[in-house]
Amino acid sequence: MLGDVLGFESVDAGGGWLIFAMPPSELAVHPGDAPGAELYLMCEDLAAAMSALDAKGIHCSEVQELSWGLLTRITLPGGGKLGLYQPRHPTASDRELISEYRNG
Repeated sequence: MLGDVLGFESVDAGGGWLIFAMPPSELAVHPGDAPGAELYLMCEDLAAAMSALDAKGIHCSEVQELSWGLLTRITLPGGGKLGLYQPRHPTASDRELISEYRNG
């Protein structure tokens, strides 16, 4: 079950529709040529997160080293992909870094 693997609490809204509590999150909006949206979960230590998932039988894709972070993907039961990454950029949850960035 997804909640057991990711450790998110959930409620059944009826008929098996699970609603998951999420950790603090951020929304990034980027300019682009094509419409689309992707969901990524962030973590502080991608290698540790991947090891924990592997111990639960969840295997991640190879790690991509991108300018904005280290990225892997998890295949969901329905075949979709969920991104998991360790950011290399300031995050909205790190207010001190945002303040430093703005003040140069």
